[in-house]
Amino acid sequence: MRIVMVGPFGMRPRGTMAVRALPMAQALAARGHDVTMLLPPWQTPEDGGQVWVEGGVTVENIPLPPPLPGVFHVGTALRLARRAMACSPDVVHLFKPKAYSGLTHNLLASLPGAHRPRLVVDSDDWEGPGGWNAIGGYSPLQRRFFAWQERWGLTHADAVTVASRTLESLTWALGVPPARVFYVPNGVRDVSRSRAGVRAGRASDQVSDRPCVLLYTRFFEFSIERLVGVLQRVWEACPRTRLLVVGKGLFGGEEETLIRMASAAGWGEAIEVAGWVEPERLANVFAQADVAIYPFDDTLVNRAKCAVKLLDLLAAGIPVVAEAVGQNREMIRHGETGWLVPPGDEVAFADGVLRLLGERPLRERLGPAASQDVRRRFAWQHLVTTVERAYEGE
Repeated sequence: MRIVMVGPFGMRPRGTMAVRALPMAQALAARGHDVTMLLPPWQTPEDGGQVWVEGGVTVENIPLPPPLPGVFHVGTALRLARRAMACSPDVVHLFKPKAYSGLTHNLLASLPGAHRPRLVVDSDDWEGPGGWNAIGGYSPLQRRFFAWQERWGLTHADAVTVASRTLESLTWALGVPPARVFYVPNGVRDVSRSRAGVRAGRASDQVSDRPCVLLYTRFFEFSIERLVGVLQRVWEACPRTRLLVVGKGLFGGEEETLIRMASAAGWGEAIEVAGWVEPERLANVFAQADVAIYPFDDTLVNRAKCAVKLLDLLAAGIPVVAEAVGQNREMIRHGETGWLVPPGDEVAFADGVLRLLGERPLRERLGPAASQDVRRRFAWQHLVTTVERAYEGE
């Protein structure tokens, strides 16, 4: 089958195409499909026109039109649609019913049925009211347009792939027949070694014997004030604990806010911010952690997400304490592959962290079990069989 995947943006700096579309495409290529990814790299225009092959997938960054208001948006969508049809695809998989991939969907859907490929839309976030429209900093006009794009895109696709059970329900609520909606959560990435490798890395690196709690985040999923409340309880009970932060704030400066609030509480020096870490170095950084935390406010944005970072932590075999929101409840089996706590309960969260820090046998049981479990249930080579059913119309 010849498949074209269309993105709303380039491979970077945002993650959808790199952490969802590309591994999905590579798994499909491994099963014998011809897969091309078409990307509009408007955030990294220097990538325009660049083409490469990665894991059997052709990644093509279209040349961008002149940056003129209106002309740029229409021109980008036209170039994506024309290039997609030039590939003579059986299926066009449009990632996010929004922005340039959404506009490309509009153009392709207008083609006569005999000449139109099967159009499949992928949804990995809720974009409309209560979703990214509420936190993305968009203008009122943009919010209205994105909400319309999402409704239209999901209801005018031949099939819809969704990354979470919440997105599945929201798509059904729009009137899309369940037979056209396919649940495809995010899969495990090969960025982290198993727990045995992590432990070996920790021993060889001679990391300090102070207990280490890992926070792997972009910061938008939770309230920093609430996180500080949790960590304050942990620090009071175990003053030698240090916090290793991997990542940076999505909107800018959140890590500085965390340090400032922690300093005011008396434990700011216990925080180390590593920033963004290249995937090939994640295993060495993860090796420092005794426990990872995954704070997750109970919001529609979070309920609709399928957090790749949480999968990374579990696949690495790090014992994780996470709030029981949305897909987290499907990724973690409480007491078997991780530790779930009620959302918003700072005391329960801190108690969970302290219990795992204090019980090494529990950590050593949860970590390997988590790695084995998610690598089995969330392996892309298995998940793409559902994607194939969406393509075939079964």
